[in-house]
Amino acid sequence: MTASVVNLHVYVQGKGLPILCLHGHPGSGLSMSVFTQHLCQRFQTIAPDLRGYGNSRTQTDFAMTDHLCDLEALLDRYQISECLVLGWSLGGILAMELALRLPERVKGLILIATAARPRGSHPAISWQDNLYTGLAAIANALQPGDRWHIDTFGKRSLFRYLVQQHTPATYEYIAKYAVSAYLQTSSPAQRALFTALKSGYNRLQDLSQIQCPSLIMAGAADRHITPESSQETAQHLPNSEWICYPNTAHLFPWEIPDRVLSDIDKWLVLHSLI
Repeated sequence: MTASVVNLHVYVQGKGLPILCLHGHPGSGLSMSVFTQHLCQRFQTIAPDLRGYGNSRTQTDFAMTDHLCDLEALLDRYQISECLVLGWSLGGILAMELALRLPERVKGLILIATAARPRGSHPAISWQDNLYTGLAAIANALQPGDRWHIDTFGKRSLFRYLVQQHTPATYEYIAKYAVSAYLQTSSPAQRALFTALKSGYNRLQDLSQIQCPSLIMAGAADRHITPESSQETAQHLPNSEWICYPNTAHLFPWEIPDRVLSDIDKWLVLHSLI
């Protein structure tokens, strides 16, 4: 495994207290736009492409811990002594790891569809699932949010496990950010994640060390990281708030963005972070 640090490609917006926004798998810094476009009005948002994703390209195998080295170097590069960290899925796991590694620098956590002991309930995938997913992705890329394509292909594809509200607005997010992120995700990034999951990743017993305020948000129908595992994480974090949204799944920030952003704003105000 490589020990060298990757100089991550980063999207920076706004001014104020920095919020480090970490995407999931597959993903990219741009896929965090649902958060950054709102939060950059009052904060400095920093959304990197993690190693092996987006424009932070690598062909060399690495371990999940290398992401933390990259992110610590990124904070040093921007001379950030204190920040909030918002992480979605894999990004949420890295957010918790950063809080454990750099407690003096991480002043708050916003954890989206993630868990310290992630568990899934995804059904077996059939060839029909893959076929309809390919058709749905192509059709939606050509005509983002087209209702006929959603009803004909999207609801029969693997998207049915990622979202519950099959609205044109949700599929426009998928067309704009998800497909390109999937295509830009490298094989080393795939292997690093799957190796960590196979090892039985579990940081629950270490969460008591995280004293900063934490907001944990989950979709009630999430099959990739179950809401039960997200709630379990919240129960192990000493200073946490947990929210579970009905009729949503793993991509719930793209299903109900206004409600999610409103709840984040309320939490920020509650903890005097705005």
